[in-house]
Amino acid sequence: MNNNALKNIIYSIVLLLVMLLVYLYRQNQPLPEQSPDSSVRMVLTGTTMGTSYRIVYLDERRRDLQDGIDSLLAVFNRSLSTYIPDSEISRFNRADTLVFDLPYFLPVLEVSKEVFKNTGGAFDPTVGPLVNAWGFGPEGAERKDSLGIQQLLQRVGFDKVHFDESMAVKQQPDLYLDFSAIAKGYGVDVVAQYLSERGIAHYLVEIGGELSARGTNDAGEIWKVGISQPDEEGQANELYSIVALDNRGMATSGNYRNFYIRDGQKLSHTISPFTGYPVEHGLLSATVLAADCMTADAYATAMMVIGTEASIALQQQVPGLEIFLIYTDEVGNLQSYASDGLKPYLSFPQKNR
Repeated sequence: MNNNALKNIIYSIVLLLVMLLVYLYRQNQPLPEQSPDSSVRMVLTGTTMGTSYRIVYLDERRRDLQDGIDSLLAVFNRSLSTYIPDSEISRFNRADTLVFDLPYFLPVLEVSKEVFKNTGGAFDPTVGPLVNAWGFGPEGAERKDSLGIQQLLQRVGFDKVHFDESMAVKQQPDLYLDFSAIAKGYGVDVVAQYLSERGIAHYLVEIGGELSARGTNDAGEIWKVGISQPDEEGQANELYSIVALDNRGMATSGNYRNFYIRDGQKLSHTISPFTGYPVEHGLLSATVLAADCMTADAYATAMMVIGTEASIALQQQVPGLEIFLIYTDEVGNLQSYASDGLKPYLSFPQKNR
């Protein structure tokens, strides 16, 4: 064999080895992130639960799921809306027992019981009569002397509702359930599950400011949502901070817009189930992130009852919660607090830095 032939054989072997190494290298590399195509972005808007919804999802088949979602929410409201006379909750409020017909009543009872227990009763879906008495319910204001408040407090207590997998029973006949502090978050979860069951992996669901996000947006980025500036006269689009919502539910509760002033006193719509009176503390806004939006919604409501310091302590006791609080300090300055797990996902507009 001459030298040229030997060189050709060696060259061929080296070339094959190089090609093999390149092939093996490529096979062992992680697949590149595929940014979703903006042409598959679908946006749905509508109304439900006395508020609006906005749903953004990415679907290569460009399916319009509006009718299905609206039908789902209509059934959801037939279970939990106190504004529908023959809904399950309305029937329960008129009677002593309820046998469940729809799949929504039991889960909201279960989460309510858990949050009621973890917050020492700060989250209480039976506080409705007090909310109505202070003029924040559909029936308007009623008489609010100390005797009347004490009488209404006898009707409050979620531990007076007993339930199993098939029915709920009142331990006190005049008990009144109202899930308005948790229903929007639950509705978000119901819609999110509907999308997931149809193979949609990237979506952002918002109902009345409560949210759930999965996957990424059409730019391949984590969905980003805003927390409003807590000003009494602030506009809804004035943002205090921005959260990158990474596969979680998020809810915000606040006292800074829903209030009225009587006899020179500002009365908040958050009524304490402990005292029967509107709360008085510096916490203006509580944003909670959790695995699901229903849980986030309930804890955000509870935190507006217990105030800043107790909310920080609560977050540290309950696994899976992250919080962002906006409050006024002792001298009236606006301050904020973010839990450690939320800080990497939090940013601020330039003016709020």
